[in-house]
Amino acid sequence: MEKIRKIGVFSFAKFQAFMGLFIGFVFGILYSFGGLIIDILVSLEWITSTETPGLSYGTILAFGALIGMPIIGAVLGFIFGIIQAILFNFTSNWFGGIFLEIKS
Repeated sequence: MEKIRKIGVFSFAKFQAFMGLFIGFVFGILYSFGGLIIDILVSLEWITSTETPGLSYGTILAFGALIGMPIIGAVLGFIFGIIQAILFNFTSNWFGGIFLEIKS
């Protein structure tokens, strides 16, 4: 068994930024297309809603989430990745690190 006692701060932050980008993209797709479906259903009068008038400029703007949410996820992932790596490096001696079993 190998033991991890230190993590490279910026390499972990880059990994977390990538994960945040991916998760932000998935949520952006769900938000944009979910809103589109609701707006279409309201426009066709299949459902009623006081929250949305149906298809409008807001529907187009919701597709901005396909760009905005991945950017926000990547930035927050990078920042929190730095914080997590620093905290791990600071506290890993107290709890013994992380044990990994590596097969070659």
